[in-house]
Amino acid sequence: MMSSFFTSPISLLPVGVLDVVDIVVTAVLIYYFLLLIRGTRAVQIMVGLFVLVVLLGAAKVLHLMLLATVMQYVVIAIAVTLPIVFQPELRRALEQIGRGGFLAALSPPDEAVRNEEVMAMLASAATLLSATRTGALVAIEQATGLEEIVESGTRLDAVVSVELLVSIFAHSSSLHDGAVILRHGRIAAARCFLPLSETVADRHLGTRHRAALGLSEQTDAVILVISEQTGAISIARGGRLSREIADEERLRRVLLACTRPPRIRRQAAPGLLAKMRTRIPRASSVTQKLRT
Repeated sequence: MMSSFFTSPISLLPVGVLDVVDIVVTAVLIYYFLLLIRGTRAVQIMVGLFVLVVLLGAAKVLHLMLLATVMQYVVIAIAVTLPIVFQPELRRALEQIGRGGFLAALSPPDEAVRNEEVMAMLASAATLLSATRTGALVAIEQATGLEEIVESGTRLDAVVSVELLVSIFAHSSSLHDGAVILRHGRIAAARCFLPLSETVADRHLGTRHRAALGLSEQTDAVILVISEQTGAISIARGGRLSREIADEERLRRVLLACTRPPRIRRQAAPGLLAKMRTRIPRASSVTQKLRT
């Protein structure tokens, strides 16, 4: 009698293949959602929202009608404003879906294949600018277009060269203030304005590093930034800022690894990718070296 009581509820809930698929897909979506908001201000906002929901549930269980009514309206108002609060995260998520989901298979292959010559010239120019402590900001376009950023600056459509990059960021140049955009192996524009990061709370990071992080949070661009105060060279990618890269050859290899197209990147050795990930820590761990 007792055994049938415990086994009867289970028999009423048969588990099929579709149920398993439903659970797995839901778990994967939750997992990628947590990865998306990890390290951003969305974590604190979600915790605060969870506390309000728990408080609302407790008020209803304890029949605190006035508190339950007030909390219900508060939760509804917060739910309406969530798309506005999470606008950067939602934009980043949609761009990632467009780059890596089913839409990516329908997109044409990336024509801007970065070759070793362009990355070598960029690394050489960055080393020269770092030696003279000349601030610089170079964004390398990837799958996400940067046309809006290009329109904010001065169009050049010039061939990449060490001399041109150094002359652009010279203090006497009228184009030194802002970022240079590299597209399809050419300098598309200079003196471009980048969006500042909204997730970095550390005030020690200068405007260049905040701009580099801001663009890397919203797009898949690879941004090279040089501190004007210390001459430190860093790379921002995916909302992360690398440690100081002092060696020109190492900088060239890191740039090649970061800008390699997806098909080639999948064929690369996993050990190299693991090393690249360890070289791109959170921005908060390197602020002492990048005071600007």
